[in-house]
Amino acid sequence: MAEESVYELVEAAGDPKHAARATRSAGRKMRSLLLDAASPLFRERGLSGTAITDIAAAADAFPSQITYYFRTKEALFVECACRDLLYLARATEQAALKARTPREYTHALAQTVTASDSVAFFAEALTLTRRRQDLAPLVERTIERLHSEGARAYADQVARHGWRSLRAPDESSRRFWAVAIGVILEGFAMGRSPEELCAEMLRVLGEQAKSSGDPARLRLVEDSSRSNEEG
Repeated sequence: MAEESVYELVEAAGDPKHAARATRSAGRKMRSLLLDAASPLFRERGLSGTAITDIAAAADAFPSQITYYFRTKEALFVECACRDLLYLARATEQAALKARTPREYTHALAQTVTASDSVAFFAEALTLTRRRQDLAPLVERTIERLHSEGARAYADQVARHGWRSLRAPDESSRRFWAVAIGVILEGFAMGRSPEELCAEMLRVLGEQAKSSGDPARLRLVEDSSRSNEEG
């Protein structure tokens, strides 16, 4: 590792473009290291209970590097929460790929989301941005990406299995995450277990399907072949 670093520095000295690329690459790696170190500390201790020096020590970095890359501890907190939420969304999408029926699909989504504290972590970031509007754009971009990627994954799964969607993909994605955030926040406040949170999510999603006039309980989608047979 040290030899590679020396080689890169020597090569960069004679190539300004390579030097710029090497600097950007090193910057991305350091940012990632700091995020990796800060995230579990923030989740365990909260914003106020985590010092910049603690994060620097965990990342084997200097406190000045945190302020260089993120400016403030609050900005680092929000970026950690946003990144963790998108990681959770990716894991949720991967879990749902294994589903073979609409019921399995909805259950896989709810189970994966409620097994993590990433949504509650993100909710803390949302609360923080109410007082720090300079951090709001990152949250807005994260929510937009969450919905757009969720809609894409949902549409792909519906097309793949030939299911009949109860709603447009974008609406389904937004509805799912709105339910997830609401159920998980309330559940964390009430001290509910992941299993209880999952059951509550499935109940709410089922009630929404029922209120839409569709008999497909506990489902975001319906098996079109079954629908045709029943019709």
